[in-house]
Amino acid sequence: MTTKDLIWQELEQAPADLLDKVLVFLRFLKSVQAQDGLETALLSESALQKDWLLPEEEEAWQDL
Repeated sequence: MTTKDLIWQELEQAPADLLDKVLVFLRFLKSVQAQDGLETALLSESALQKDWLLPEEEEAWQDL
């Protein structure tokens, strides 16, 4: 049984007031995950910028 199956099983047995809290928590976790991905992208931009500015990179992308 997968984790998703186990979660579904628990949700089916949970009372409605608990489901509201689970939904809020799940949305919170998803927003944290999205924020982490954005921060990683922003932090890596300065490191990647060195390669972006190389003449070899310009040449490789000129046909797109």
